[in-house]
Amino acid sequence: MILGCQIDADACFTEDYGSARDLFRRLATEAGGRLRAYNNPHRGPLNETLTVDVAWFGAEDAARVLVLVSATHGVEGFCGSGAQIDWIRNGGPAALPPGTAALLVHALNPHGFAWLRRTTEEGVDLNRNGLLFENGVPENPGYAELADAFVPKDLDGETLAAADMVLETWRTEHDAYAYQFARSTGQYTDPSGIFYGGTEPAWATRVLVAICDDFRLSARRAVAVIDYHTGLGAHGHGEPICGHRPGESGQTRCRSWYGESLGEPLLGTSSSLPILGLTQYVWARHVGDDILTFIALEYGTYEAERGARALRLDHVVHRAGAVDWNDPAVQKVKQDLKKFYHPGTKSWEELVLFRSRQVIAQALNGMAAQ
Repeated sequence: MILGCQIDADACFTEDYGSARDLFRRLATEAGGRLRAYNNPHRGPLNETLTVDVAWFGAEDAARVLVLVSATHGVEGFCGSGAQIDWIRNGGPAALPPGTAALLVHALNPHGFAWLRRTTEEGVDLNRNGLLFENGVPENPGYAELADAFVPKDLDGETLAAADMVLETWRTEHDAYAYQFARSTGQYTDPSGIFYGGTEPAWATRVLVAICDDFRLSARRAVAVIDYHTGLGAHGHGEPICGHRPGESGQTRCRSWYGESLGEPLLGTSSSLPILGLTQYVWARHVGDDILTFIALEYGTYEAERGARALRLDHVVHRAGAVDWNDPAVQKVKQDLKKFYHPGTKSWEELVLFRSRQVIAQALNGMAAQ
């Protein structure tokens, strides 16, 4: 694949999960990919089948493997799916270096992708679910204080205004960092709340483990994972975020491969706060710290408060249980959330694809130089 070849965003991005799945599977098959599907036990809003679709390109015994992951956060999957499709369409499989294969994981969280949610069918945020639960879960007393204000009982104006007052008072009494820490780093007490990490590995986390095992990733010499995300940072900018801990070999490789654009939450140099339950740590346990080089490629969209409002309203809608997908009020909430995580403009999508090509090239070059 040539980094500078023409970008055709219209051919890569789709309007819904079902269309993205169909396009990915068709193009992957045409390009010689070997497909495998992991079937989710639930259905989509249109009663569609939900699957994690995996495509392998290259020799089965390849020493190095490039892994591209979409939809860890469900509704963010439009971005990652488009990047995966762009890589296939523009000759990525044929251009793989000798001894290198590619593993594309399409829609790790298919429920969230289809239902336009960040969460899984269990209400779990996968990037808070990567803990060893037998060791217990972290406490988040700030979230516990604010849970009913973060996700109030309904959408009427009076209730939302009262909740906003509680949040603003707490933020004033503490500070902005303490507020963001309480809100965003993860909580393990409120299943209907935002950024819920669960009490056990979610279905999608178990599928992630199965993928590592089924494709023998721990037996490789090098595995480079690019996990596509949206919603943090400057509009259209793709920040490679490194969750490797200081001193780990993965941190050294990330710095060497991705250069000064690399963000490191643990060092305070990223648009993201430090998070304890990252899926990265699941990958690391089942691939190996010395083999794995992991980044989340995070694309900025709109201002944070817009995203906070959209995410909050989605949780309010789902708090009572089943939703009527065809209810205009529900669709308004869903489309607002989708718009925040996937702006859908041609200029934004082109930025996504160009940056994706650049970062993929950096990962492939990095593995080749090891």
